[in-house]
Amino acid sequence: VQLQASGGGLVQAGGSLRLSCAASGVTFSSYVVGWFRQPPGKEREFVATISRGGSTTSYADSVKGRFTASRDNAKNTVYLQMNKLKPDDTAVYFCAAQDRTVMGQTIRDLNRYEYWGQGTLVTVSS
Repeated sequence: VQLQASGGGLVQAGGSLRLSCAASGVTFSSYVVGWFRQPPGKEREFVATISRGGSTTSYADSVKGRFTASRDNAKNTVYLQMNKLKPDDTAVYFCAAQDRTVMGQTIRDLNRYEYWGQGTLVTVSS
């Protein structure tokens, strides 16, 4: 499984970005996908997760109401729409995928993901 995260960049506080996570070599609809981020000098942390079919999502409290995860399985792509960005959202963002799951399942624990993308940098200026 190869995951390619993209869409990061520099944005002012209050702005928006949409990250994409494209998968190749697999049927992406069989995978739960998670978004994680690693702020400078800090550990990687959970951001959002979306179930195989996209019916169920879960978010970290810090992004709830501002970020939205979605997916287009026909395009083998998962998205993270980030609105009302804050300087504290500055981080490298990673997508991760895990198969052998059930419909409706989401995964918040980064240790449960087997496949990871390379990360995309999001910088939010104040």
